Amino acid sequence: MRKSIARLTVLVVALGASASMALSAAQPAHGSRALIKGVFDEAETIGRPNKTFPLLRTLRAEAVRVNLYWSEVASKKPRTPTNPDDKAYNWAGYDRMMEYARRYHVKVVMSIVGTPRWANGGKARYYAPRKSLDLRNFAYAAAKRYSGTFVPESNTSKNAKPFPAVRYWLAWNEPNNPVFLRPQYKRVAGGWQIESARQYALICNAIQAGIHATVLRGEKIACGVTAPRGNNAPRSSRASVSPLAFLRAMKRYGARGFDAYAHHPYYGSRAETPSTRPKAETAVTLGNIGDLTSELTRLYGNKPLWITEYGYQTSPQDKFFGVSYSKQAAYLKQAFAIARKNPRIDMMLWFLLRDQQAVRYWQSGFFTHGRKPKPSLSAFRNIRP
Repeated sequence: MRKSIARLTVLVVALGASASMALSAAQPAHGSRALIKGVFDEAETIGRPNKTFPLLRTLRAEAVRVNLYWSEVASKKPRTPTNPDDKAYNWAGYDRMMEYARRYHVKVVMSIVGTPRWANGGKARYYAPRKSLDLRNFAYAAAKRYSGTFVPESNTSKNAKPFPAVRYWLAWNEPNNPVFLRPQYKRVAGGWQIESARQYALICNAIQAGIHATVLRGEKIACGVTAPRGNNAPRSSRASVSPLAFLRAMKRYGARGFDAYAHHPYYGSRAETPSTRPKAETAVTLGNIGDLTSELTRLYGNKPLWITEYGYQTSPQDKFFGVSYSKQAAYLKQAFAIARKNPRIDMMLWFLLRDQQAVRYWQSGFFTHGRKPKPSLSAFRNIRP
């Protein structure tokens, strides 16, 4: 979606120092299981964890999401890829963040994303790896490092503590969006194949295989992590795949075994409230989230749904997509109410804590870029999981 490229660049900077209220009648009306309430803002959680994690506690945020960029952690090919201590790996920014997460009792939702050049033939990070085994090995190393039992060899202290455990994992980010995975389509036998879904099925399965091979206990892995809309137009200059078409295709190409499905049900225009049903059949927002859960049930059974990105931008920061400060706060409360009432939704993460500086990026934070609080700050704090 628009401005999503910003999420890919935030961590590079940091490491150098991102249902309608009337649900379908087929869905029960009772409340969901305990809803995990959290945020996604890498610039804050990785870039300045000493300031951010105390704030998260005051906001009653239970979880933070971070993208674990394979392309940055392993910019050079490791000799022993399943060993988290391999010298090619650079985990420094994540290790620091994890210590603050432990100190302030915040869960971490970690999304493995971005292919290093050595793994995809020298291409950009949004091209899939040539060998699924390379991704599987990295997922294994990441899960082992953050298993709750791993102490680096370099830490010789007798009182050394293992890094805290990550129990919630995501496979990639918005694979139906060409910003994160290319190509979206491929010409095959005179027709168009949804190549992003074919490649993503391999990605989903590889990440699961690597994490589960570490013999962790209680870890959950979500696949999908889909963007809210797609054009289903393989001939267009920016081809993308709608969420429901992508879900069907990833099933067809063999994605299997995941514990939950993740989705980003952003609104499409500032005229839409969280309960507005989108006009386009190619979009899945909160207003028609029942369409997604129905198809998920048909294809994969009664799997939970994680909302791993959601937010409303504000005006005057964004005059095109932004709503007023008061509407942002009201829509936040409405969105979390929708999630809480939906028995399939287990997690809801707001994007962002603080507005990004450039207008072409995102201004959906609880604070302006100058750190002036918005009414949504109090609204989020008062949301009960």
